[in-house]
Amino acid sequence: MIIGIVKETRPGETRVAFNPETAGKWVEKGIEVRVQAGAGRASYFTDQAYKEAGCVITEDAVSDADIVLKINWPTAEEIDLMKPDALVAAFLWPAQNRDLVEQLKDKNITALGMESVPRISRAQKMDALSSMGSIAGYKSVLIAADALAKYMPMLMTAAGTIAPAKVLVLGAGVAGLQAIATAKRLGAVVEAFDVRSSVKEQVESLGATFVEVPLAAEDQQAETETSGGYAKELSEASKKLQEEAIQERVKQSDIVITTALIPGKKAPVLVRAAAVEGMKPGSVIVDLAAEQGGNCELSRPDELVEVHNVRIFGPTNITAELPLHASQLYARNLSNLLELIIKDGNISLDFEDEIVKGSTVTHQGEVISPFVRSQLGLD
Repeated sequence: MIIGIVKETRPGETRVAFNPETAGKWVEKGIEVRVQAGAGRASYFTDQAYKEAGCVITEDAVSDADIVLKINWPTAEEIDLMKPDALVAAFLWPAQNRDLVEQLKDKNITALGMESVPRISRAQKMDALSSMGSIAGYKSVLIAADALAKYMPMLMTAAGTIAPAKVLVLGAGVAGLQAIATAKRLGAVVEAFDVRSSVKEQVESLGATFVEVPLAAEDQQAETETSGGYAKELSEASKKLQEEAIQERVKQSDIVITTALIPGKKAPVLVRAAAVEGMKPGSVIVDLAAEQGGNCELSRPDELVEVHNVRIFGPTNITAELPLHASQLYARNLSNLLELIIKDGNISLDFEDEIVKGSTVTHQGEVISPFVRSQLGLD
């Protein structure tokens, strides 16, 4: 069996699917690992490091590979190079890449979507979304702190006392919780909001204040969280109540970190232009949902927007700014998933296993994952 590690082609991408340490563990299992020349260079993993781990350095790590490992979804050219019945594992985002799903089906490629790994306890060590979300939350606060026109912590100086910065985190998933923890470590006063009341305890355990907003009558008895742990979309009435409460909190904040996403849909707009106009000069917003339309009405993907003396960042691949650890964690997630499907040196997909079934986007020309089938409207 051959595993191929591909050099990423997305502009600005610095991560690599397997680092030398993880690749070496599969070499020790008797599997040939081929690494495209320079694949790990932007992550600070040299070709020599891969060679020392037992990997083969090549210009083409796709054509003969039984398994192709990537960070981002494969390009049409990469799919054309793959063997029929080959397997590819990457972030696929099928709801946003329907043409890709059709290409994978037409070529009879088995595709594992790292975004589709079920969020259950047994799959935590394979949960790449959480690994990358943690990095995104951490880095978002560092970006904001660097751009902020004031100190983060309270300081007692001979010239007087400096009040701590006020940070508002919208969305308390993995990225949001890491943003809270990082902002607290930097000495800020932190508040957080999430439609899921179940995360209140986690927010408060990190030392932040949970902003509670009443729901409209039709949502009060409804679940606000999907079985996969994501926030559900609420009624228009509840959205209006939330928006009114959030806008006032935004105006009082020095930093706003937004992380709210709904799988397969445009990100909810949580920060309106009027709220940005009411923020103090020198304040900062980091919108981690910019790629999916943005939680801030004024954010733009991969742009720094300055409006009303407020700086708004919209990074779409923030994890690429910490490539060494991002690649290391992703490689471990990916390796743990492969452990489930490689038996005695062969690919063996057990669709009775919830993780395997949930992660498999395409197989033998069909869409397998129930989550993906639902997103694509196939059920």
